[in-house]
Amino acid sequence: MKQIYVNGRVFTGDGAICEAFSVENGKFAAVGSAQAMLAASAPEDSVQDLHGKFVCAGFIDSHMHVVSYGNAMRCCDLMKHTKSVEDILSALRAFIQEENIPEGHWVRGRGWNHDYFEGDHALPTRQQLDTVSDRHPICIVRCCGHAMVVNTMALKMLGIREGETFEGGAYDLETGAFFDTAMALVYGRLPQPTREEIKGLILRACKGLNAHGVTSAHTDDLCDFEHVPWQEVWEAFRELEKEGLLTVRIYEQSQLPDMKTLREFLDAGYKTGVGSDMLKIGPLKLLGDGSLGARTAYLSGEYADAPGEKGLAIFTQEQLDELIMTAHENGMQIAVHAIGDGILDRILLSYEKAFAARPRPDHRSGIVHLQLTRPDQLEKMREMELHAYVQSIFLDYDIRIVRQRAGEKLASTSYAFRTLKEMGVHVSNGTDCPVEMPHVMKCIQCAVTRRTLSGEGPYRPEEAISPEEALLSYTAEGAHAAFEENIKGRIREGMLADFVILSDSPLEVPADQISRITVEKTVLGGKTVFER
Repeated sequence: MKQIYVNGRVFTGDGAICEAFSVENGKFAAVGSAQAMLAASAPEDSVQDLHGKFVCAGFIDSHMHVVSYGNAMRCCDLMKHTKSVEDILSALRAFIQEENIPEGHWVRGRGWNHDYFEGDHALPTRQQLDTVSDRHPICIVRCCGHAMVVNTMALKMLGIREGETFEGGAYDLETGAFFDTAMALVYGRLPQPTREEIKGLILRACKGLNAHGVTSAHTDDLCDFEHVPWQEVWEAFRELEKEGLLTVRIYEQSQLPDMKTLREFLDAGYKTGVGSDMLKIGPLKLLGDGSLGARTAYLSGEYADAPGEKGLAIFTQEQLDELIMTAHENGMQIAVHAIGDGILDRILLSYEKAFAARPRPDHRSGIVHLQLTRPDQLEKMREMELHAYVQSIFLDYDIRIVRQRAGEKLASTSYAFRTLKEMGVHVSNGTDCPVEMPHVMKCIQCAVTRRTLSGEGPYRPEEAISPEEALLSYTAEGAHAAFEENIKGRIREGMLADFVILSDSPLEVPADQISRITVEKTVLGGKTVFER
């Protein structure tokens, strides 16, 4: 039995807008005119009138964190309470009361951004968190995930003392602030979830993703919990797949941060491509540096607004060389987080060494985020055929700080998404959720307008892409990043029937109204997984 959809505005991704398509056995059976679909129908086929609604392939978020998203959904949502420190404190007090959190149990929040504070833009401190409660350990994580602050009770419970050092991390016990790799001091002492709890986080996240039209996620999850082995997280996904409960196709960006773990992973028989259309191993994922907002992105020079500071590099050149060479030699795709141009220099050098030593066609390795860049670096990416995993939604915040942090010269060549496309580099899009929420239409609006969602800007408007290009960055380009361009990412006969029905067409509404478009229905393999 086929499902036939007629009277729509169907964006195929192949340069055409059609009015109808049919689905059979989880795949698109035909695409074209309603007359042709109905003429080829059988009495048992179902017909749905789309009433002129816009339809496109299901969205592919090409870099995010499914487990962390599910975990963040259990925390106090500080994205909605980031006007001031007092705003944060009030939200935490209300959260403790609403959730009836017993004394001695952890209170966790995520999403604050001190650059949005009215007046003083200083980080929150443990002393301020102490005013919320001195009977609960409290931990609040910045929106970027690269900085956190804990209260005094948390420090006492954790038993952290001065003197521990970290490559690529820092902490200040006086203020209770922790940055990048030093955050492991806190995460490693938090209660660790069971496999069943991890499965619950995944299901919660998938439900949220489906509501935004996301049918595939390239997701970094394996080291989310300091003392939970990567095998436990992977088995949680595998069990959900076997139980038929996954409603998002998973391409695991496997974060394996040291040689011991990487070799263990490879020895277990895992590498890029292992798995199914529903759950598959993707690239080795490495975290190169921190974030621009926390001033931990690693720059080649100094921060314009913090002389003497360059940020934090998570790996030395030698460590990057060894990890990237080993993964490349063993047939793995690689994706490395780079926000600062300083760490990008190191990563590009490591790629050059690996590709020269072991040439391999169509490796599809790449750079995640790719925010602060110079023209010479973009040229190297083109030469090495590296993929760009960008997050256009970051412009909503970064427009406000990029010139201040990076200086005018570097800011004038950064977030160069159109330039990359014109150079022939494949550019896919995403949100880095839960750094940002997985709101695809907001991301597309920022890509098209190069403005904040409230209209500030534009920043480097010459780097804007068209609505059609933005849709392709969230569909076909995401599929290409996973070697799956022949099975999904477009509405085409024989491809997986992953698609989304929207309230309006992002190709036709004014650019500054794209974010108001809502998801009406999300379909995965022909089955509805969300309906408004």
